[in-house]
Amino acid sequence: MTEKALRYLSGFGNEHATQAVPGTLPEGQNAPQRPPRGLYTEQISGTPFTAPRGHNRRSWLYRIRPSAMHPAFRRIDNCLIRSAPFDEAVPPPNRLRWDPLPFPDESTDFIEGMVTLGGNGDAGGRSGVAIHIYRATRSMERRVFYDADGELLIVPQTGRLLLATELGAMEAGPGEIAIIPRGIKFRVALIDDRVRGYICENYGALFRLPELGPIGANGLANPRDFRTPVAAFEDSDEPYEVVAKFEGNLWATEIDHSPLDVVAWHGNYAPYAYDLARFNTLGTVSFDHPDPSIFTVLTAPSDTPGTANCDFVIFPSRWLVAEHTFRPPWFHRNYMNEFMGLVHGAYDAKAEGFLPGGASLHNCMSAHGPDRATFEKATAAELKPQKIVDTLAFMFETRLVIRPTRFALETPALQHDYDACWAGFEKLFRG
Repeated sequence: MTEKALRYLSGFGNEHATQAVPGTLPEGQNAPQRPPRGLYTEQISGTPFTAPRGHNRRSWLYRIRPSAMHPAFRRIDNCLIRSAPFDEAVPPPNRLRWDPLPFPDESTDFIEGMVTLGGNGDAGGRSGVAIHIYRATRSMERRVFYDADGELLIVPQTGRLLLATELGAMEAGPGEIAIIPRGIKFRVALIDDRVRGYICENYGALFRLPELGPIGANGLANPRDFRTPVAAFEDSDEPYEVVAKFEGNLWATEIDHSPLDVVAWHGNYAPYAYDLARFNTLGTVSFDHPDPSIFTVLTAPSDTPGTANCDFVIFPSRWLVAEHTFRPPWFHRNYMNEFMGLVHGAYDAKAEGFLPGGASLHNCMSAHGPDRATFEKATAAELKPQKIVDTLAFMFETRLVIRPTRFALETPALQHDYDACWAGFEKLFRG
């Protein structure tokens, strides 16, 4: 499906209606006795039925065959995918950083190439996140995937994806994000020869736009810039494998048709994508700079007001104009836990070592900040207006400690000399 076929959202939670064949959306009711054109009616609920109206998410699907038409699932190998609780390794307080994970030598699809670096919380308790790296060198063929444990926030770093979902198809490439809601079946096709990127699997409340407070009505991510697919369906009677992630494990079953057979749908529970270049970055025009929360694109709230289960934060190209101010991120220790990735360019707090496709982890109260080279350059710089260009870093920030997997602590991609970037700071105190 081309970019032109995507419709733009007017706001999170608003109703959307789309049909691939005229006359397939029922008029006046959701589940008529005989839906148009012999379709089956199915509702998918992404929240409890009794969730407040403003947060309730559900869609009505009109499909060629019901989703219930499948045999029993069987366990399959989890490969390097892990899920909460993350207890296979003792989490260290150390700062951790990884080089980009290499692409597999063998032909690998999106599911087979997924690797878990860490996470927190309890998938069964609907709290916390898992953080994965995906790498693929071939498209999924007659194979679909759905995640019953959480919604997937996909951040492409290399290569473009075509995400064929039950509710239609959408593209996502570097500089964009895509969100696949919990339970929505999808297939990943490669537009480019190989792809790599990051995934935040959100076990908790659904991602939503953050409140703007004193910012006012405009700024950060605008609702109209998010896009969701129009209906598109596959009427195929060939065999398909359906892979499910359920309570931390992978399961599979076989059916004799494509499950991506929704001809029409309406509702507010659907995949969506967003071009991060549309994010309206805000900052100071006097002195000092605000906390990085000012760069929040999406937030998944917890049961504690003001404390997110997960925030998705970006550090894009932007102007720096603050006077009398150390402009890179300052030294800090946080209550929240930070996993960072780099899509392209260089991150302004590190002179070297943090590479596109790589990652870093700074957990609760672990001191971090600019490396020595960045500090020395920033303290000596002439403070005139400066534009940071050709960069896109991001952060998954969570309230719970991100516990690394055994793979993450043992992979050759782990940089064992990461602490050295803070070594050798001279004593500048003049007493």
